[in-house]
Amino acid sequence: MYIKTLIWLVLFANCTHSKTSTMTAQTLPPSEHKKCISPSPLKKGDSVAIVAPAGILKGRHVAIEKAQALLESWGLVPVLGPHLFAQNHHFAGEDSERLSDLQWALDRSDIKAIWCARGGYGSTRIIDDLNFDGFQKSPKWLIGYSDITALHNALQNLGYQSIHGMMAVNMEDDLEHISTSIETLKASLFGALNSYTIASHKLNRQGKAKGVLVGGNLTLLTAQLGSPTQLNTQGTILFIEEIGEYKYHIDRMLQSLKRAGYFEHCTGVIIGNMSKIKTNTTAWGSSVEQLITVALKAYDFPIAFGIPAGHELENRALIFGRNINLNISPTTTQISFE
Repeated sequence: MYIKTLIWLVLFANCTHSKTSTMTAQTLPPSEHKKCISPSPLKKGDSVAIVAPAGILKGRHVAIEKAQALLESWGLVPVLGPHLFAQNHHFAGEDSERLSDLQWALDRSDIKAIWCARGGYGSTRIIDDLNFDGFQKSPKWLIGYSDITALHNALQNLGYQSIHGMMAVNMEDDLEHISTSIETLKASLFGALNSYTIASHKLNRQGKAKGVLVGGNLTLLTAQLGSPTQLNTQGTILFIEEIGEYKYHIDRMLQSLKRAGYFEHCTGVIIGNMSKIKTNTTAWGSSVEQLITVALKAYDFPIAFGIPAGHELENRALIFGRNINLNISPTTTQISFE
């Protein structure tokens, strides 16, 4: 009888301990977002690596040549990843090749910026095998958007700034149409990006906010949930953009982020380009902007729509990990980088 009672008490204690631990993990507030370190602004003579951590660059040689020429016109030295044009069906080479190129660029102290050639898909497949020790000894700018969101998230969680901006293959577009993308990328790299003032959107939620700018592509943000690269959004202003999704997909992803507590500690939200939204056979019944407004109605932070960043020709550079001031008035949205 004594042994049975003792066993029952041990089992009860174990169950109670497990439940208590789980509840504690769920209810503890996330730590405050730490201040992110800024890599040094570029100067003439600095080297910039062009690597492809994700999608294949089939038939994109001319675009890369134009990207090299652009860097050279800024007085920079382009250096191509050894496996840049490798091909493995959907990907720019085997996972091991893409990992090797990105690790090579992260480790080299003479490389001052890493310009991702394109997005697509593939960064998440290699991110857990990256070693950031060399990067932390000699921080450098990482540049890209879309699939590169996973890499941005990793750097912000480590405490470093990065640039959400155009990629090397975007140089195949009409230069006149991407001039703002080019100009703002250069400004962000050389330490000259100060602020944006954009005409107000009719669905904006007015107000002022201050916080660390983080975020990226909605699909990629959702894909990082539950992993080491899930963003800590405490004290942040969250940027979101998307392309080629159905409205119900967008709503489902926003609901997933909400359930994960993603917006609980944000100070503001910035909505970038929502491009090429697909039409479902059953109408959703509202615009994508209205969808987002409804999904975020439980929160009182300001929301800015129509910020030209993402999958459009005008893709203004944003410095992730940097403190910004967001001021949404009846006529303008102003984003000021500290």
